[in-house]
Amino acid sequence: MKAMLETAVREDALTATQGGFELRIGLPWIRSMPLSSVAGLSVEVDGVPLAAGELAVVLGSRTVPPDALQAGPGWWFVQDRLVLAGRRELPHGPHAVAVDFRLMVPYLQARPGSPLVLPFRLEARLELDRVLVPSVSRDVA
Repeated sequence: MKAMLETAVREDALTATQGGFELRIGLPWIRSMPLSSVAGLSVEVDGVPLAAGELAVVLGSRTVPPDALQAGPGWWFVQDRLVLAGRRELPHGPHAVAVDFRLMVPYLQARPGSPLVLPFRLEARLELDRVLVPSVSRDVA
């Protein structure tokens, strides 16, 4: 599990956008999962949590609130990056980022009739707009 957490946030994951930033995270699990398996998504930058209206998820040409993932279609493939959009401008330089979420694993049970739910916390110190690392990863659409 530790190796999956270490590769979930790459060095080039944090980029500036007009009016904010995007943070690309990988799925810290062994199999692709439906986006509806993701719950409780939250982001902190430099120890300050993003408010509900400051965080969105970019799915191709659509931008949705994090809680809309549970009701929507789509998959998070293990090689792809989930794009989290923050509506907070960041100064250039390094930033401590943390992403928390729960992942419901529908094919594993925690107890009879209840799926396994795993809490994840991804943390990294990232440079804003670091040079992109060549990759085969795509953004979740």
